[in-house]
Amino acid sequence: MELCALVLGALGALLVAGLQISPLVVPAAAILGAFYPILWLRDCGKARQHQIVRALPYDLDLLTLSVEAGLDFAAAIGKVVEKGRKGPLCDELSVMLRELRLGKTREEALRNLAARVEIVSLTTFVQALVHADRMGTPLGKVLRILSTEMRVARTQRAEKLANEAPVKLLFPLIACIFPTIFLMLFGPIAYEILFAGNV
Repeated sequence: MELCALVLGALGALLVAGLQISPLVVPAAAILGAFYPILWLRDCGKARQHQIVRALPYDLDLLTLSVEAGLDFAAAIGKVVEKGRKGPLCDELSVMLRELRLGKTREEALRNLAARVEIVSLTTFVQALVHADRMGTPLGKVLRILSTEMRVARTQRAEKLANEAPVKLLFPLIACIFPTIFLMLFGPIAYEILFAGNV
């Protein structure tokens, strides 16, 4: 961050000295250089979280099928890492798999996963698995319920976005299309009224 601030500050100083630009350019360039990396990292983090949320239902279905087929949890996670969609969720699951192979308990590995990712749906998934592990509930049953809930939540999210679309289209419709229609409808009438006597 400091390096970007120094580089853009020096670039701003060269511009001021060489091109006779306002001296306010130097601090503005330094501030931009200081805050741009923070904004870029935040955007990258949001994009990564979005990719994880999109991949989670698919990978959860694959995990459910693997557990119901008779694999233990670590082997099922390995199957998801091997066969699942490549991306940030696959990377996080492979880190969790390494932790399991290094001797951490399932609960520790799951809690570390939730702490690293910090997404509500993944935290819910982790809490349900930890609770099922403590209570002795069959893992396949819990995964099947979670998978169904995530698919329903994804459908509801899509419906919500579809319902918001007309509201988002209202402003462009009013600002761009209606004036054109009014101009086409009332333009000739206004022309006739204004210039009828001059012809």
